[in-house]
Order: sequence, then structure tokens, then C-alpha cells
Amino acid sequence: MIMYLLHIIGALAMGFYLILPFVVGKIRTLSTAAQEGAFASLRSLNRIAQYGLVIQLLTGGYLMTKGEYSYLWMGVVVVLLLAIAAIGGIMGKPLRLAAEAVKSNRDVSAEQSKIRTFSTLLAVFLLIMVYLMVNNQVI
Repeated sequence: MIMYLLHIIGALAMGFYLILPFVVGKIRTLSTAAQEGAFASLRSLNRIAQYGLVIQLLTGGYLMTKGEYSYLWMGVVVVLLLAIAAIGGIMGKPLRLAAEAVKSNRDVSAEQSKIRTFSTLLAVFLLIMVYLMVNNQVI
């Protein structure tokens, strides 16, 4: 039960990726100071979500050994988890660069475009992951 609880906590931390595309879309309308704070906050939340991913990997691996899942399902879930981790990690640099650009009054449109693309991919991959978790007999 402890592993299941930790798995749910990790999933909640990753829930940040579901709202991220909507937050990123609204940042342009904010003032310069608010944009700086928003990018700094997103960077911190992304780091927390990355820790949630590590929890998901560890607890999910343990829970997979205790259940009966197809090898294809397990493979797809692991690949999705690693893809989410990779994209979330890659997104850290544009978040840092955007915060620095706002601070020095430079254009952030290039970084913001990358962040928007990465956040959309993260949300889609996470939705697919949740679907597979709920319907583990699909594959």
C-alpha cells in the first residue's frame, strides 16, 4: 500500500504537465515582472515534476513486478515515461533562458515557442500514459 500511495503522489506531481500548455499560453499577456516570476515558477515546478517522474519510475517498476501486465504494455509505459522525463529535462534550458531574457529585457518568443511545443508534447504523452494506466488491458 505504501508503494501505491507513493505512486499516486508521483502522479500528482506530474499533473503539472497537464496544465502547463495553458499556463505557457497566457504568459505573453503578463507584465515583464510577472513574466519573470512565471518562468521562474515554471522552472521550479518542472523540477518538482521531474522528482515525481523518478518516484513514478521506482514505484511503477515495483508495482509492475507484482501485477500481470503484457510485455508490450510495460514497454510502451516505460518508453512514455522516459520520453516525458527527457522532454521535461530538455525544457529546463528554455525555461532558464526565458527567465534570463525577461530579466534583461530581451525577446523571449523563441524560448516561449520551444516551451509551448515541449509542454504540449508533455501533456499529450501524459494523457496517453494515464489512459494506459486506467485501461491496462488495451495493449
